[in-house]
Amino acid sequence: METGPILNCSHEDFLQIVSDIEDFWGSDRTLAFHHPMFIHEFGDTAFVIRQDTKVLAYLFGFISQKENLGYVHLVGVRQDLQRNGLGKRLYRHFIDKLKQKGIFELKAITTPTNERSIEFHSRLGMTMLGLQNEKGINVVDDYSGHGQHRVVFKLQLHQ
Repeated sequence: METGPILNCSHEDFLQIVSDIEDFWGSDRTLAFHHPMFIHEFGDTAFVIRQDTKVLAYLFGFISQKENLGYVHLVGVRQDLQRNGLGKRLYRHFIDKLKQKGIFELKAITTPTNERSIEFHSRLGMTMLGLQNEKGINVVDDYSGHGQHRVVFKLQLHQ
C-alpha cells in the first residue's frame, strides 16, 4: 500500500476523522474520546497518515505530566485498511518522538472486551499490568471508575 509520510494532525484532518468516525471504529462509540485538545494543545504528538487528502490512520498521544512516559490515547485505522501496518507505523513514529525527548516508557489502555486492541498491543510487545480476570486477561480494577476495569499496557523503550 502506498501512503504518504506521517504528519502532524491538522484541524482539517481532525474534522475529517470525527466526520468519518464510523469508517475507523465501526460505530461512533469513541466519538466522545476525540477531543480537539489533542490537536490544539497536544498537536506535536497527534499524527496522521494520509493518501492525498484522505486520512487513512491517526494516533493521538501526549506526554504525561505525572510520569516520564508517553501515552497513546487513540490509534485509529480505517476498517478496510486494518492489518496493513499503519497502526504499528504510527506507534513507531510516536516512540521515535518520545526517545528524542528522552522518554523511554509508553503506556496505553483498552477495555477487557476489546480483543482486537489487546491483540494489537500485545503484538507490539507491550506488557499488561494488573491481575488476571476470569477470562485470563490482566486488568487493573476500577481504573476508569467503579466497575470500570481496564487493560493497562506499558512498554519499556530501548535507549
